[in-house]
Amino acid sequence: MMSIWRRVDGDLVTGLDYTRRAMPYMMRGRNESAFYFDEYVQLQKCDAWIRAFNEAHPGLNADVFHLALWAIRDCMVRWPTMNRFVMGGRLYQRREITLTYAVKRRLKGDGESSADSATVKRVFDPEESFADLVAGVMAQTRAERFGGPTHTDRELRWILMLPGVLRRVFVAAMRALDAYGVLPRAWIEGDPMYTSAFLAHMASFGMPAGYHHLYEYGTAGVFAVLGRPNTDPGSPTSGPDRRRTMRVAFTFDERTEDGIVAWRSIQHFKRVLEDPGAVPALNP
Repeated sequence: MMSIWRRVDGDLVTGLDYTRRAMPYMMRGRNESAFYFDEYVQLQKCDAWIRAFNEAHPGLNADVFHLALWAIRDCMVRWPTMNRFVMGGRLYQRREITLTYAVKRRLKGDGESSADSATVKRVFDPEESFADLVAGVMAQTRAERFGGPTHTDRELRWILMLPGVLRRVFVAAMRALDAYGVLPRAWIEGDPMYTSAFLAHMASFGMPAGYHHLYEYGTAGVFAVLGRPNTDPGSPTSGPDRRRTMRVAFTFDERTEDGIVAWRSIQHFKRVLEDPGAVPALNP
């Protein structure tokens, strides 16, 4: 039975100091509370490790995107407080690690306005191996690309069938239910914006990294953007000796955790991507 403040996706965090408890009331929205980081990641060792991994695992096609998903999951295992969210003026600890990412269905031509993409949400088991993660992400991505309308597509189609005034009433009602912690489980589990973090792989669109806003809708408190890697000056443009650098931009809701903890987790993320061969869990 549902009860106010007892959410299906998180547990209320208690014992907070006064400053942390007051922050959601002083900074009411995620974008008002946003803090921005960026890092430049050297990919030479990463590229070599991924080539060796793919050779050892026929049928898998891992790339830096999959490694970034693994690294974000590992950060949230090491620093569980990075897997928190604010809703209704209260701080919650999420019960699962869920990551959302956009995948390209079809890139439109120069004369068209956007790319056709699908948004995928996946639960990441803290004990899942990198090979299983890659296989799972590939399978779910394939299903979202070619499996017909997604949960979000169906939600939006239903909402947009309503007259404009009823759309506003419906969205306001959903926000109120969410604020009090009584939004239905089916809605939260199916909606990609109720997630630990959102990862945008802009390199798949040939775009650089940019700071992304945090959606006020849903519960995502971290947004990471992988930019298009650039070849380092003096490096070969292809082959095993190529040296590339990738910019990664992060947006973080400061109400959920201290910026120092966020910075430590980002430094770990960078270490994983720059030298996955040095991470024991990736090399059992």
